[in-house]
Amino acid sequence: MANQSTVRTVTYELLRSLGLTTVFGNPGSTEQTFLQDFPEDFTYVLGLQEASVIAMADAFAQVTRRPALVNVHSSAGMGNAIGNLVAAYRGNTPLIVTSGQQHRELVIGEPYLGNREAVTLPQPWVKWAYEPVRAEDVPEAFMRAYVTALQPPAGPVYLSIPLDDWKQPLSGFDRIRTFSHRATPDVARLREFADRIRASRRPAIVFGPEVDRADAWDGAVALAQKLRAAVYGAPLLDRASFPEDHPLFQGPLGMSQKDISNRLAGHDLAIVIGAEVFRYYPYVSGSYLPEGTELLQITADPAVAAAARVGDSLLGDPKIAIDLLLDMVEEGSGRTAPEPMPRPRVLPQTPNSPMTPPEVYAVLSRLRPADAVIVNESTSTMAQQLEWLPTVRTGSFFATASGGIGWGTPAAVGVALGDRERGVSRPVIGLIGDGSFQYSVQSIWTAAQHRLPIVYVVMRNHEYSILKSFALLEETPGVPGLDLPGIDIASVARGFGCNAVDVKSAEDLEREFNQALAAGTTTVIVVPTEPQKAML
Repeated sequence: MANQSTVRTVTYELLRSLGLTTVFGNPGSTEQTFLQDFPEDFTYVLGLQEASVIAMADAFAQVTRRPALVNVHSSAGMGNAIGNLVAAYRGNTPLIVTSGQQHRELVIGEPYLGNREAVTLPQPWVKWAYEPVRAEDVPEAFMRAYVTALQPPAGPVYLSIPLDDWKQPLSGFDRIRTFSHRATPDVARLREFADRIRASRRPAIVFGPEVDRADAWDGAVALAQKLRAAVYGAPLLDRASFPEDHPLFQGPLGMSQKDISNRLAGHDLAIVIGAEVFRYYPYVSGSYLPEGTELLQITADPAVAAAARVGDSLLGDPKIAIDLLLDMVEEGSGRTAPEPMPRPRVLPQTPNSPMTPPEVYAVLSRLRPADAVIVNESTSTMAQQLEWLPTVRTGSFFATASGGIGWGTPAAVGVALGDRERGVSRPVIGLIGDGSFQYSVQSIWTAAQHRLPIVYVVMRNHEYSILKSFALLEETPGVPGLDLPGIDIASVARGFGCNAVDVKSAEDLEREFNQALAAGTTTVIVVPTEPQKAML
């Protein structure tokens, strides 16, 4: 009986065959029948809170380019996880999120730790949610979850599994399936798009995060250069998809109808690839497009195409579409290439104390290794980060796709773990605001336990600066709870096992940052900074 095949042993064999041998989780009582006798060839990554667990797995999946498996605890753990599940859904990250359900014999009586309406809880932030009707359906549920998570548009899925299912006898599961996870665009419609691009006198291209996720960075550069087109970053990027130091790059598009319309003025055609049309944040009245500007959108996500307020859409994988367009469009030699974007990079004549964000970023720009990856959740200094620390390589910039904070600190852990998984060694720089750092601060314990090469630079301005900027924009004075006094971040970080230091000057920052890069483990550098009015 000891070697009897069970739902648990059969499911673990399936997970091996699918390459799902890393489990991100925080265990609870209803999950222990799944986790018991944890196999030696699997890795369990413990996070101390489920929001951190989800963000770690999200970034890990993005870096490794394959689904990640997450295990959280019943309804309580799932509830904690949902905030960052929104980011995974918005970022098209393939996650298989599981939680334990109470014993089948008890569920009808609403037992303690029972997950009431389990498949409803994570909605609408998963593509599919399921609780198997029979124990023997568990392996097939995982197979379907894997296919669903990867098929375009990719995204998280959810399984609720009663704790007694894992011990039920099951002879095996042999219906492992293969499937496609890229969709070719309608070639005839793409030719129509190419004809309109060919006729354009002054096109603009907006590359969104789908492009980098589709491994289409090089194709994006080739297309922009062939067209001699101005390139803009899509609003509120969670992945950069074009080198931000390229002469054709004209900066971010903006976040409001008015800003975006103003930025596109003078262009007769906007070609939006791999992005929403558009991701607005503040409401500032304006036209969706300037007069005389048409818009073409290419996206792998039908919902993104349907939600566009203007323009003509085409569904298809961005990499395939870009590669086909390169053969369909002609050289834009008759067009005048845009002037390179000015980069003033102005610093104060005398050093400030506390430092300004540009002073911090100026130091980091001198010291950043060429292969470093940046995870940004300093929301009020995004414009300064772009100015001083532009993204110049594929897969080297990550930010939350949802707008909620508490993603960046654990995401840096996921990036570093993903690099280690694929045999890549590069430093991870987490640029985190002091408010953001508190949301998932326990994730730095996981970083320290795994001795991950992460340098967190926490800008301590003692407030939620992004919210104060929004209050000015919306003319809402007197909002409470926007100041953050009395937090000793370095002491907290040391308590979680990290190297940690407070710095006061550019010289201090330079010395500590270099030491952190050489340390080979996790360091938290806290930099007092002047509050920065965000550019909304």
